[in-house]
Amino acid sequence: FSSRGKLHEFCSTSNMVKTLERYQKCSYATLEVNRSAKELEQSSYREYLKLKGKYEALQHYQRHLLGEDLGPLNMKELEHLEHQLETSLKQIRSTKTQSMLDQLYDLQTKEKLWLDANKALEGKLDEIYREHHLRASWAGGEQCTSYDHHHAQSQGFFQPLECNSTLQIGYNTEVQNQMTAATHDQNVNGLIPGWML
Repeated sequence: FSSRGKLHEFCSTSNMVKTLERYQKCSYATLEVNRSAKELEQSSYREYLKLKGKYEALQHYQRHLLGEDLGPLNMKELEHLEHQLETSLKQIRSTKTQSMLDQLYDLQTKEKLWLDANKALEGKLDEIYREHHLRASWAGGEQCTSYDHHHAQSQGFFQPLECNSTLQIGYNTEVQNQMTAATHDQNVNGLIPGWML
């Protein structure tokens, strides 16, 4: 063992301890990795079995809720199942009712907005009509005023006028006699016009 050789470096006390530590780390680390891999595999398998059991129980419970495989259930289990179904049905109904109430509230809000918009548009339309009427009355004088008065009357009650549909040029005494007779009939019968008789 020369002091300059590699073997001398490994034989010194401090280097020997380091070498043994490195050997132990390398040899036991593989054992730890193998052991942890086995433990992980076993825990994963146990977790798989738990999940599989839960899945099968849920499938079994779902079949009960759908009315299948009810034969092996005793009276207490059937009552419990009935109670759960009633509770679920109440929750579904309350959720549906709340949803419909929310929709109704939204529709009422929209209706109010549309009614307000409609009132605003009616106000603008009345304002435009008044401005147009005022301009027309300045331009046309009394004719427009009498038209407006006639328009207001026609909105209240509409009564068609009697007229002869044949076109005649000149004075026709027969038509005049008919109109006079109709006026006389109206006076005789009170308020009933001749065309209603």
